[in-house]
Amino acid sequence: MAEVIFQAENLEVNEVPDGYIIYQTARDRVHYLNKTAAVVFEFCDGNLDADSIVSRVAQAFELADPAKNAEIAACLGSLIEEGLVQSHTK
Repeated sequence: MAEVIFQAENLEVNEVPDGYIIYQTARDRVHYLNKTAAVVFEFCDGNLDADSIVSRVAQAFELADPAKNAEIAACLGSLIEEGLVQSHTK
C-alpha cells in the first residue's frame, strides 16, 4: 500500500502572481510558496504518492536531470514538515 500525499485542512490558499500565500489557521502561520512549490502543492491531491508527485513535477517542468528530482523531493519534504501537506495509506 502506498502512502498518498494530500493538502492539510484549514488552509487559506491565495494565488499571487509568483506562487501562493497560504495561511495555516491551526498554527497561525503564513507561508509563501514560489511557483515551483505551488505546483508541488497542487499535485498533493490525495491520489499520488511522493514518488509520483516528484515524477509528475519533473515532467511538468521537462526536467531530465535526476539531481532536480532530489530538489523536488526536498520541496515536498518541506511542505510535509511545515504541515501544509500530510500523508496517509491508501
